[in-house]
Amino acid sequence: MAEISYNLEGKVALVTGGSRGIGLEVAKYLLKENAKVVICARKAEGLEAAVKELGKNENLLPIQAHIAKEEQVEQLFKQVSESFSKLDILINNVGMNLLTASVAETELLLWQKIIDSNLNGTFLCSRMAARVMKEQGSGKIVNISSIAGSRAAPGMGVYGIAKAGIEMMTKVLASELAPMNIQVNTVAPGMVRTNFSKPFWSNDELYQEICKGIPAKRIADPIDIVHPTLFLASEAAGFITGQTLVVDGGQTAI
Repeated sequence: MAEISYNLEGKVALVTGGSRGIGLEVAKYLLKENAKVVICARKAEGLEAAVKELGKNENLLPIQAHIAKEEQVEQLFKQVSESFSKLDILINNVGMNLLTASVAETELLLWQKIIDSNLNGTFLCSRMAARVMKEQGSGKIVNISSIAGSRAAPGMGVYGIAKAGIEMMTKVLASELAPMNIQVNTVAPGMVRTNFSKPFWSNDELYQEICKGIPAKRIADPIDIVHPTLFLASEAAGFITGQTLVVDGGQTAI
């Protein structure tokens, strides 16, 4: 793929769940754009591994934080402010799923864990980012959702409900924040080749079966999600807000 520039030099970006998968890949390309990048993750060892992969960089700041905990989110944004004095871009990437037999049979504690990580964490981070961006008079919030938010799938019910909530939150925040020149959008991937989905794509027979339902005949690589995300985080998307950009190789088109 040819080199693409999004003119993000000097921008300050926070990537939640930035220690692995899509978040790590987004952080990598933000650094290539000479942006100042904060990655946060719940586990210190994950952050250490990410820093090792990304390389020592004065523009990179790792912060340990659990985004479903309000006090830790407040501390996270305080550290970002103290280090860089502004926040131009928030990438809400944290997501987790634990397969459930059905929503009707899901225990409350499991429901809460999935909703906390996906929906509540996105809310808490977006709320803090909005406060900072309002004072600046500009900003970009990009949420990473999933096609599970718009179509029911076995074992993915609670996860899908959480992602659907993120897509509605995107619309609400976009309408509220547009007068302050803050754009809020969502990228909704299909299956992506990360450790999160490895049980599906590592089995060749299962992978071929999955690909039968995707017109592109493959699942996404992380880079396929990076470029739409950075586009929505750039000034090129300055008049796009409240939208969900589906990146699924045509899977939801059929």
